[in-house]
Amino acid sequence: MLERYGIFGIISLLYFKIRGMLIFKNARLIRFPFRIRGRKFIKVGKGFTTGFNCRIDAFPSDSKEKYLIEIGEGVQMNDYVHIAAHRKIIIKDNVLIASKVFITDHNHGSYSGEDQDSPLSKPNERKLQSAPVTIEENVWLGEYVSIMPGVTIGKGSIIGTMSVVTKDIPDYTIAVGSPAKVIKKFNFSTNTWDKV
Repeated sequence: MLERYGIFGIISLLYFKIRGMLIFKNARLIRFPFRIRGRKFIKVGKGFTTGFNCRIDAFPSDSKEKYLIEIGEGVQMNDYVHIAAHRKIIIKDNVLIASKVFITDHNHGSYSGEDQDSPLSKPNERKLQSAPVTIEENVWLGEYVSIMPGVTIGKGSIIGTMSVVTKDIPDYTIAVGSPAKVIKKFNFSTNTWDKV
């Protein structure tokens, strides 16, 4: 290990490990700087790992939920990931999140339905609209992916780089684009990803 990281690398890893455990006792490694707001509304599972400059925000609403953000076991997120919850975000076990990913369960204002906000109103004064987000087990989110409110991403799915997910993604599929669309589904009888 000394040959691989050097003495300063090992000291840095130990520093991040100890400091990270003060924030989340189940964490494997949190790299700093790490920004967190609403810590008491966030729960993480064993083996949680982050890259540098990650940000997790939990802003409680009128919800009775104890935790607004629940992160399962073995979740790894890379640099500059931003997760923001007003209602509920669940990230289940063994999810891999690449760098610069944004996951949110809320928007400033309403832009569909009967009671829509005007473009003449100030965006930061518009009422927050929220819908829960769920990311199932074994999902991989590529670089620059954005997950929008009300979305469920199915088990074992892959979301391609720079995709914007605005609708549910089924289990065992690959989705790409803005808005993200399913392009492949895993075929368990042939063990191949088949085009849709």
